[in-house]
Amino acid sequence: MLRLFLALLVAACSGATAAPVQVAVAANMALPMQEIAAGFQAATGHRAVLALGSTGKLYAQVRNGAPFQVLVAADQETPARLEQEGLAARGSRFTYATGRLVLWSADAAAVDAHGAVLRQPPRAKLALADPRVAPYGAAAIATLTRLGVLQAWQPHLVQGESVGQAFQFAASGNARFGFVALSQVMAQGRIVRGSAWIVPAELHAPLKQDAVLLAPGGADPAAKALLDYLRGDAARAVLRAYGYTA
Repeated sequence: MLRLFLALLVAACSGATAAPVQVAVAANMALPMQEIAAGFQAATGHRAVLALGSTGKLYAQVRNGAPFQVLVAADQETPARLEQEGLAARGSRFTYATGRLVLWSADAAAVDAHGAVLRQPPRAKLALADPRVAPYGAAAIATLTRLGVLQAWQPHLVQGESVGQAFQFAASGNARFGFVALSQVMAQGRIVRGSAWIVPAELHAPLKQDAVLLAPGGADPAAKALLDYLRGDAARAVLRAYGYTA
């Protein structure tokens, strides 16, 4: 009887340790966050369940009662707004990375090292994330504006609801070019396919990205543990490998 009780106690403790954390993740963080989640589970026993989308869409889902416990956003404004609205734990917000915008094509010869292709007469479609809900889309519009070419490219723009969808358009050939996150085309510190121009940071507002503990995760030690892990050296190493400044 004692042995059965101990077995049940161990099982209960194991179940508590392996409690899943519901994480809303900005689309630009899809690949690095998968690696970070795997490392987090190996280190703590907790499993992170990831839901991807544009930061604006994820914000709307949180407002509508989605049971996310952690938000890994593509900006700073959205986590701050959720704190102000009482939908996130005050004091839990922090900047985990700064992202980079890149002009990318699946064609290895399409994009030059200086982005001069943007100053040529447009002859193909250019994909970008919806600037109303996606910070990387807003950065793309800012870049085209600063270069003085937005009006020329306007008829050729194809919008996805997130930077993930913008990348899909470019990767599939539905658009010849795409403004995407560097993390989508970089691994281990190098561009892994196609051709790319890393947009100079001064052409748009800094892509500083914050994470925050949402209200449903306020009393969950696993959710807090994930944010602690995201601050740590292992997660920072992953972020650097994907082109983020951590």
